[in-house]
Amino acid sequence: MKQLLKLILIGILSGLLLAGFLKLVYKITGNQAYILLYNIDYIPFLRQWEDVSAVGLVFHFVFCIASVIGLYYILKAFRHERHPLPYLAVYTIGSGILYFLTLLTDQPPAADDVAAWFYWTFGHVLFGFAVGYLVKYAMGMPWSRKSENEIRQQPS
Repeated sequence: MKQLLKLILIGILSGLLLAGFLKLVYKITGNQAYILLYNIDYIPFLRQWEDVSAVGLVFHFVFCIASVIGLYYILKAFRHERHPLPYLAVYTIGSGILYFLTLLTDQPPAADDVAAWFYWTFGHVLFGFAVGYLVKYAMGMPWSRKSENEIRQQPS
């Protein structure tokens, strides 16, 4: 249970970092890449609630949390759950591809907006970095200092 709570917290904190970065980009440049974080109008069963701004926000954090939990357990099956690089790679490559979901909506950003794609993808680099390092240093530790060997020797 503690492990799941840590993963939820990691998803929330990393999701805040991603949202904050893309909002900062919007404030500085006017680029609307952050809109894609909250856009649900390409998901048929959620589209009916697109007028409610909180639904997009909840969607963002649910997706952050679910992706952190899911990827952690996938990587755990290969004993790579505490290595930051797979998180960085999956979130970076995945987001670079998922950006093109914008083709399914009339909302900004445009699919051919290279700057928005860059900001979106770089935001997910930050997300992946945050997830990877938070997992590395928080999981398996009861919030105390343990060596890598002590953590590996604990039964899961």
